[in-house]
Amino acid sequence: MHGKDGGLHLRTNHVLVDFESVQPKSLAAVEHDPYRVIIFVGANQAKLSYDIVSSIQRMGERAQYVKLSGNGPNALDFHIAFYIGELAAQDPTAFFHIISKDTGFDPLIRHLKERHIFAARSTALEEMPQVKPNPKKAAQDRARVFGESLRQPKSTKPRTDKTLARHIATYFQKHQLSDEEVAAVVKALGAQGYASITDGKVTYTV
Repeated sequence: MHGKDGGLHLRTNHVLVDFESVQPKSLAAVEHDPYRVIIFVGANQAKLSYDIVSSIQRMGERAQYVKLSGNGPNALDFHIAFYIGELAAQDPTAFFHIISKDTGFDPLIRHLKERHIFAARSTALEEMPQVKPNPKKAAQDRARVFGESLRQPKSTKPRTDKTLARHIATYFQKHQLSDEEVAAVVKALGAQGYASITDGKVTYTV
């Protein structure tokens, strides 16, 4: 499964941070796909740290903050619940992570699960489920996407392992793969039967 830009169709993970309850030092753990972050800032909270702001800037459209305009009992909780409802209507397959120490969210999470909507509450970004990607599965998924692209008419089929690696890195350029991640995709291509490499030469079965 892949989009027009060659990206993987991963389940979107929406991270909704109750900034009155939890103030992460940075968003480094969730800066990459498939995370989307919304930070809910209380009316009396005047400042966000430099690291948080720089993370939001790096994430571009995948991160935003919502500043409450007034105070009130559970005002921030209601905002988070509203956004989850709105986002769930747009993308019912998404996973919603509420980052808060407030146990008042737990009945909402139970209700979401009853509606077959993925949701969890964590007291820190690092404690979120699924925050650690599975490198092996990611390589297998990317190899499948790239391998299927080789079946397309006029697809480029690099003839050496080095040019193949460069081609894979370019194909997934928005993911900014490391050399190790590219090498894992090359290995997975062979394991899945799309190509074989002997003495640096690549032959294809597609």
